[in-house]
Amino acid sequence: MFTEVPFLDRFEEARRAGFTAVEYAFPYQYPATALSSRLEAQGLEQATINFPPGDWKAGDRGLASHPGREHEFAASVVTALRYAQALKCPRAHVMAGRLPPDLDEQERKRYRSTFVRNLRFAAREAADQGVVLSIEPINHGDSPGYLLTTQAEAHAIREEVGMPNLRVQFDIYHTQIVEGNLSEKLRRWMPYIEHIQIAGVPGRHEPDDGEINYPYLFRLIDELGYKNWVGCEYRPANGTHAGLKWAEAWGVKAQENSAALPSRV
Repeated sequence: MFTEVPFLDRFEEARRAGFTAVEYAFPYQYPATALSSRLEAQGLEQATINFPPGDWKAGDRGLASHPGREHEFAASVVTALRYAQALKCPRAHVMAGRLPPDLDEQERKRYRSTFVRNLRFAAREAADQGVVLSIEPINHGDSPGYLLTTQAEAHAIREEVGMPNLRVQFDIYHTQIVEGNLSEKLRRWMPYIEHIQIAGVPGRHEPDDGEINYPYLFRLIDELGYKNWVGCEYRPANGTHAGLKWAEAWGVKAQENSAALPSRV
């Protein structure tokens, strides 16, 4: 969202559009001080960040499950927690990573075991700083080979790790694509959900476009007592500001001086 302007200008755009918190995947190409100053200037909270993903261009989507890369992952823990502290961010998402193709069952178990060990290490380090970690199931259409695809898999790992500051990220878009039955899964897992993200299905556009009944789910999320942020992780179909009408019913209202902002480029 707000890709109509350079990244560091998006904080102001978000505030003018009526948001009070922001999230973005990877802050690491910018000094933490540059980001924290933008947050402070706009009166915004940092909802969450991702751990460094490894070499994105080479296909990495996280390091935590990769045998032989434990030292890289340990370094990423230090980096992520340093940024979380600077941004006053109370949570961070640990990306599991993609499995190589054609792994046999024994090798799959080795990747999973590595993930569990690395999560225990990261959760211990994060606990000292008061940071909650999350893991997220992601559909294979968006990220082929990703280690986690279902909520049940993620919660089984959460239980095995056994650390109270490890929870699960519930992306409604991914969950609908992989398994559906959203309301039942929210009811079942809500006590262990740390962060929720939304997008329309199909297309990953605005949440009022597609097959998911978001007004029903939003009411349910409130009824279940969820207190954290809901992140708008979607691709605007025709410009960010033009697509935000859906959010007005949920308290996200643009400030008057934002009316002249371009809706598309």
